[in-house]
Amino acid sequence: MRKTYVSSISFLILLSSGILSAQDTIQFPLKVRAGFDAVGPGIYITDKNNLNIEGFVSKDRNEKMAYVLEGGYSNYKFSQYNFDYLSSGVFARVGVDFNLLKPEVSMGKYWAGIGLRYGLSIYKAETPFYKHENYWGDAASSIPSSGRIGHFLEVAPGVKTELFKNFSMGWTVRLRFLVSGGGGKDLRPIYFPGFGSGGNMVNAGIGYYLTWNIPFKTIRVIKKIELPEETDEEESEVSQQGYR
Repeated sequence: MRKTYVSSISFLILLSSGILSAQDTIQFPLKVRAGFDAVGPGIYITDKNNLNIEGFVSKDRNEKMAYVLEGGYSNYKFSQYNFDYLSSGVFARVGVDFNLLKPEVSMGKYWAGIGLRYGLSIYKAETPFYKHENYWGDAASSIPSSGRIGHFLEVAPGVKTELFKNFSMGWTVRLRFLVSGGGGKDLRPIYFPGFGSGGNMVNAGIGYYLTWNIPFKTIRVIKKIELPEETDEEESEVSQQGYR
């Protein structure tokens, strides 16, 4: 009985040693990040009717996940032969980012993954002029400014890389899904901040971000080392030795 007990303890020690030998640890820096989107100001240079300014802050929870808060301001104008449309307001998005890179690859400097967001838009919209035809001829009218609240969901894959110490650049593709534009199903906004065209249930956009990174904590992360698989010849030799 005693021999069996000693043998069991020895087996567990050997097993634990084998597991630990197949793993290593790395020092991983957790960071707080702040940045802004350069695409919006770039578009405004060529199109003065569309101003969009936004930025974000994030904080790493661990080597794989970060909490994210984004916000911005939008001022949109659109005009054509039979109507004018104005929209302005603020928006916020809150969610998480998941880094799909291995910790030993990302090391707090590189990010390639996907983000999930809930978006809220608080804005005013008006149609100062519109013209329509009826049986008696042309008629002109307007829709006064009114406050609205829009809701949407977002999936945001992308990549970011640290070019200099504590400074990163990267892009994000944004796929937005409309929940509510704030005007009901019969009066969708032409455009509202943070989402885009309210006439579509799904919108796509892209952002290019300049980011500052501030390390605040270092954690130890286990790095798994994949052991080489045994070949058929090695398995055959082991089997032959077992029979001997």
